[in-house]
This record gives sequence, C-alpha cells and structure tokens, in this order.
Amino acid sequence: MSSALLIAAAVQAAPASVDAEPTAFWLNPGGWVALAMIIVLALLAWKKVHHAIGRALDSKIELIRNQLAEAESLRKEAEALKAEYAAKAASSDKDRQALLERARHEAHEIVAKARTDAEALVARRTRMAEDKIAAEERSAIEQLRATAANAATRAAARLIADRHDAATDARLVDQAIKDIAAR
Repeated sequence: MSSALLIAAAVQAAPASVDAEPTAFWLNPGGWVALAMIIVLALLAWKKVHHAIGRALDSKIELIRNQLAEAESLRKEAEALKAEYAAKAASSDKDRQALLERARHEAHEIVAKARTDAEALVARRTRMAEDKIAAEERSAIEQLRATAANAATRAAARLIADRHDAATDARLVDQAIKDIAAR
C-alpha cells in the first residue's frame, strides 16, 4: 500500500508542477507583455508620435470643419435660390394674371372697334348706295328730259316745216335778229 500512496502522491504533485508558469529574469509572460507595452509606449513618446497623431487629428478636424462650413454656405445658397425661385414663381403668376387681364381688355377693345367699324362701313355703304341710286335717278331724269327735248325738237321741227315756208322762216329769222340787237 505504500507504493500506492507514493503513486497517488506523485500524481497529485505532478499537476502542481505542471501548473507553474515559467519565468525568465523574474518575469512571467504577463510581465513581459507589460514590459513590451511600456517600451513601445516609451518609444512612441520619445519619437513624439502623439504629436503627429494630434496634428493628423487636428488636420482631419479642420477638414471636417471646412466641409461643414461649405455645406452650410451651400445650404444657405440653396435656400436663397429656393426663395428667389419661389418669388419668381409668384411673380410669374401675377404677370400671367396681368397678361390675361390685359388680353381680355384688348379683346374687348378690338371687338368694340370692329363693331363700330362695321357699323361705319354699313353706314358708308348705305350712303354710297343711296348716292348711287340718286345719281342714277338724276341720270335717268336727265336722259328722259333729253329724250323729251329731242322728241319735242323733232316734233317742233316737223310742225314748223309743215306750217312755215321759206318766207315765213326769213321773217322769223329777221325778228330773232332784231330781238337780239335790242338787248
């Protein structure tokens, strides 16, 4: 049984020695990691990497600020353009209304002028027709008078020729000459 105890003691002792971490220069692996981190951080500080990182971050911050300022100015410009186009749209609506009203007014004026021109044209044409009818009446009357005078002259000539002879004609001519001389 003593050999069994020895084996049991060896089995129990073996895990204790297996659990022990190796050390080098009195530092376990966690200590070496910490020492490496301290050395890396000291090198970064000695080379002033934190200043370079700060400058890089500052330049990035400045770039972002510039982009934000540009975006703000673009937004303001867009709002100004929007307001300008809204004003133009309202103005164009007013202009359209004014143009329609002016067109209606001009259309009414054109219709009224056309109506008065048509009435004047009808009156002028009526007057011209009446004048033409009156001229035709005068022409017909003059033609009738001329025809009547011509017929009367022929009838008188025939009567004179039938009732008067050459001696009577000579006496009538002498009488007409005396009458003319007396005047």
